[in-house]
Amino acid sequence: MTDALVIGGGPAGLMAAEALLTAGRTVTLVEAKPSIGRKFLMAGKSGLNLTNMQPFGPFLASYGNGLNPTMRACLKAFGPEEVRAWTEGLGQTTFTGSTGRLFPQVMKASPLLRAWLERLDSLGLERHTRWRWVEWEKNIHHFNTPEGTRVLTPRVTVFALGGASWARLGSDGLWAERFAENGIAVSPFQPSNAGLDVNWTDHMAKHYGAPLKGIALSAGTQVSRGEVVISKRGLEGGGIYPLAPSLREGASLSLDLLPDLSVGIVTDRLLKPKGKASLSNHLRRVLKLSPAAQAILREFTNPLPDDLAVLAQVIKAVPIRHAGLRPMDEAISTAGGVSFDALDDTLMLKNRPGTFCAGEMLDWDAPTGGYLLTACFATGFWAGRHAAEYDRP
Repeated sequence: MTDALVIGGGPAGLMAAEALLTAGRTVTLVEAKPSIGRKFLMAGKSGLNLTNMQPFGPFLASYGNGLNPTMRACLKAFGPEEVRAWTEGLGQTTFTGSTGRLFPQVMKASPLLRAWLERLDSLGLERHTRWRWVEWEKNIHHFNTPEGTRVLTPRVTVFALGGASWARLGSDGLWAERFAENGIAVSPFQPSNAGLDVNWTDHMAKHYGAPLKGIALSAGTQVSRGEVVISKRGLEGGGIYPLAPSLREGASLSLDLLPDLSVGIVTDRLLKPKGKASLSNHLRRVLKLSPAAQAILREFTNPLPDDLAVLAQVIKAVPIRHAGLRPMDEAISTAGGVSFDALDDTLMLKNRPGTFCAGEMLDWDAPTGGYLLTACFATGFWAGRHAAEYDRP
């Protein structure tokens, strides 16, 4: 018999373990991969964006209009201010960028993870790696380990198995079938925060790697301002990621190359005499359109309209023909997972008393910008705190 078991060593699982340990429970944490927090460390390679220090209303709105009430409660209990205090409590100084994003001063995940594991170890955490969860009988869990099959029978369990992107880092989504077999509603996984597949013509090759800056993208009712990069396979970057929900539903995509100028102003500038200059040089001179921006314009609008008023409208809404989002395993995160209908308001499974779920394995979605990590921390804290209060009959 084990007191409290946490399955999954990512941010949600570690936060659940911390909540259990600080409540006085004895905790065993198991992770299928050879080390803890692999996706967390990968997220920190380009600067660990922990949360966003914007007002709480807009912060919640970033999770979409259909945010589940339990998810809302989790984020209220462990939101941006709590993330900052927790980070600095681990000795990691933070700073807030111009867009509200919170980072550790060192801009890396490894020092934070080391400090976190040291704290958890000092609280008595027992942890095992290379333990893969394979079978489930009520509250009896079977694991494949380097030493053979191991069986744990915990009083309470927190699952934090991740979503279905970046399988090599541990989030393979293979658990979903087993959950469904046990009568637990699981929404199908879909890519989120993913690049876009575009079948470029040959003339785009010289622009691979070029950024498109100062643009706006629209899909359905969603609008995103942010940089994207032209890649061999399509479009990548923070400007495209927030549009994933609309793009998954089949919404068309358009790109505004000059979002800070009205159609009228763009038209007036285009009507300026161009003399002997080529159209490309004219677009560069009067509109400051980069070669990459002009290439995008010509890729999807060829030939360009002779009527400059019509051309201005096209520049403000370039129709982007694409082949959908990149494959799910290339996505930063996934939508889908354990349905909130299968959970009570403590994140405990309704048909498995004493078993809780947290992190990306839950059916929620969010853009990059600190929202993903905050939700993992928040649901891990919520599940761990309530698991600590649970007494199995």
